[in-house]
Amino acid sequence: MKKYTYTDKKDTRSGFGAGLLEAGKRNDKVVALCADLIGSLKMADFIKEFPERFFQTGIAEANMMGIAAGLTIGGKIPFTGTFANFSTGRVYDQIRQSIAYSDKNVKICASHAGLTLGEDGATHQILEDIGLMKMLPGMTVINPCDYNQTKAATIAIAEHEGPVYLRFGRPVVPIFTDADQKFEIGKAWMVNEGADVSIFATGHLVWEAIQAGEQLAEMGIDAEIINIHTIKPLDAEAVLKSVAKTGCVVTAEEHNRLGGLGDSIAQLLAVNNPTPQEYVAVNDSFGESGTPAQLMTKYGLDAKHIVEAVQRVMKRKK
Repeated sequence: MKKYTYTDKKDTRSGFGAGLLEAGKRNDKVVALCADLIGSLKMADFIKEFPERFFQTGIAEANMMGIAAGLTIGGKIPFTGTFANFSTGRVYDQIRQSIAYSDKNVKICASHAGLTLGEDGATHQILEDIGLMKMLPGMTVINPCDYNQTKAATIAIAEHEGPVYLRFGRPVVPIFTDADQKFEIGKAWMVNEGADVSIFATGHLVWEAIQAGEQLAEMGIDAEIINIHTIKPLDAEAVLKSVAKTGCVVTAEEHNRLGGLGDSIAQLLAVNNPTPQEYVAVNDSFGESGTPAQLMTKYGLDAKHIVEAVQRVMKRKK
């Protein structure tokens, strides 16, 4: 098992803030909109540098999406910012009609995704957003794993033509990817090559998968770990190549098991190479209040549960 270490922890939303500022410096067509959550979305540095390119819409998320769609007509590249729940569920009609159907070049940037916004509880958490967004034709869906990858993804989507959903979070997590990485939309990242089981992880669960891989190595299990940061378009070639070698799959995500990464992998395999699969995901329920660590443990989203899923799926393979 390849060793990954870290010297710092940061929230992925801060990676978005840093990436937005850099994207703004590189391209003067980049503009930002926020629904009264500047601090939570880490937009302050962009606003300080480019005050004339920022639009505060207030707590009016549907209007924000409509304004963003309109700005693209004048050649702007708008980045919208609010919590993931309000970036998707609250404004799905506006996204579907004004952005996706119209193929507008809007970047929907969503913080506090999944369970790990913690104490705010179920009304602010969303575990359905990946499913909602990946079903929209033409929508790219990205869920990076740490500060550096989120920063790189934010810069990359400014150069991508078409609507994008970028998902990130609130808790501080280890920074273990390269600071100078080039983010390739739709290209999976091989974290660790292995032969016994394929673990496809996304977002905060990538680090948990790495921790699980180390535990599995001590048990004599050689896990292949792949970071699926782009859920749509899915890197089908990387998935099928890995599964052809290992013969069994675990998917890991901070999302409902219905409609997320696991479903995308299962659909691909059902058509091309039916394979035993186990899910590490929230099992068709809403969340609740608690610390991020408590919720990850209670809902089975930590390294321990990935190890257990690997043990189950390998028995099915045999």
